[in-house]
Amino acid sequence: MAPDHSTAGAVNRDAGTRDTLMLEGVRVLELGANLAGPVAGEILAHMGADILKVERPEGDDARGWGPPFWKGTSPGFLAVNANKRSVTVDLKDATAVAGLVALIGEADVLVQNMRPGSLDALGLGADALTAKYPRLVYCSVWAFGGKGPLARKPGYEPLLQAFCGLMMQNGDEGGPPTRVGTSILDYGTGMWTAIGALAGLVHRAATGRGCVVDASLFETGLAWMKGHYLSYLSSGQMPERHRTGSNRVVPFESFETSTGPMIIAAGNDRLFAKLARVVGHPEWASDPRYTTNGARVAHKDELVAAIQAIVATRSKGQWIDALEAEGVPCGPINALPEAVAHPQAQALGIVQPVPGDEELRVIALPLSFNGVRPAIRRAPPKKIGEHDHELKAAKGRWPR
Repeated sequence: MAPDHSTAGAVNRDAGTRDTLMLEGVRVLELGANLAGPVAGEILAHMGADILKVERPEGDDARGWGPPFWKGTSPGFLAVNANKRSVTVDLKDATAVAGLVALIGEADVLVQNMRPGSLDALGLGADALTAKYPRLVYCSVWAFGGKGPLARKPGYEPLLQAFCGLMMQNGDEGGPPTRVGTSILDYGTGMWTAIGALAGLVHRAATGRGCVVDASLFETGLAWMKGHYLSYLSSGQMPERHRTGSNRVVPFESFETSTGPMIIAAGNDRLFAKLARVVGHPEWASDPRYTTNGARVAHKDELVAAIQAIVATRSKGQWIDALEAEGVPCGPINALPEAVAHPQAQALGIVQPVPGDEELRVIALPLSFNGVRPAIRRAPPKKIGEHDHELKAAKGRWPR
C-alpha cells in the first residue's frame, strides 16, 4: 500500500514503535479545521502517515475553542492534532494556491472539510485535482453529504445531532431532546473518512488509480441510528427513550445502590437467571413475565422497579462483587477522571505523554498492532505554521 517515497518528520520513535507504523511512507495533506477532518488526519497520523496540516494564516478555528486552555491552546485542538506538522497557506493568494496544488501532487491522500464549494472555486475540488493527479485519494468531509439539496449547507455537531434524529432519542422519556455529551458525529465521521482513505489506498495499489471518498456528519448520524430505524420499520413507532437503558434488552441499564449508581447488563436469558439468583429471586427465571427477553421488555417497568428496590439496599461495591462472581456483566458509572485512572486504562496504555511537554497527556489511537499501540511521536503543533520553515526549506516540495 505504501508508496515508494521516504517518510518524513518522524521523531521520538524507537524500534518497538516502528512496527506499529502501518502507514509509514504515506503522505497526507489535511486541509480543513475544527474537528471531523482533523480527526481523520489524526487517525492516519497515529498509524504512521506523514501529515501536513494546512492552516489559514489565522489558524484552525479550533485553536480558540475555550476556555479552558492548555498553555494558550485549546484542549479540543490538542486532542486531535498530535503527530502532525502545521504549515500555513493563504488561500486568497493565487501564488500560494498554485504552490499548494503542486504540493498536493506529492501527496497520497487529501483530507478536506472546508466550507462546501469553497475549494471548487479555487480549482482545489475533487474533480479538478483527481483529473490532474489520478493517483490521489481525495477525501471530503461534509455536514450533510456530497450531493442532494443540502450538499452546500454548512453545519456543526449540535445541528447534525438534531437533524439526524439522534437528539430526539436521548434523555428521559417526556423530557426535552438531549445532545450526546461528546462530539460523536465529528469523531465518527473522521473515523469513516479514515476508513475510506485506507480503502482508497488499497484500491490504488490494485489499480494504480485513486478515488474520491465522501463522508458526512449526517450519514454518520443515520448510521449510528440504524438499530432504531429498523425498530421503527418493525413496529411503526419510534422507540421510547430509556435514559441509560434499552428498549430492546431488559434489564440493561443503571440502578442506584446505597453508594451511587451502577450498570447491570443482563443481556440474555441465562444472565437474567443468574441475576435473579443474586438478588434473591431465583423464581423470576421461570416466571412467565420474565422467562424471555421479549417478556421482560413487555413487563419492563415492574421488573426494573423490583430490581431497583433490592439494589438500593446494598453498596455498589457489594453488588459488583456479587454479580461478577456469577458472571453477570456490571460496573460502576465512572466520571472521566476515574475512567482514565483505572488500572485497566493504565494497563492498555491508551493515555500517552506528548513529546516536549512532560505534563500533557492525550488519548492515543484506540488500536494496537501486534500487541503494541502506536505512540505519540510528535506533539500537536502549538503554533500556527509551526513547520513553515520546513516547507520553505523544501522550496515548495514535500518537506523531509
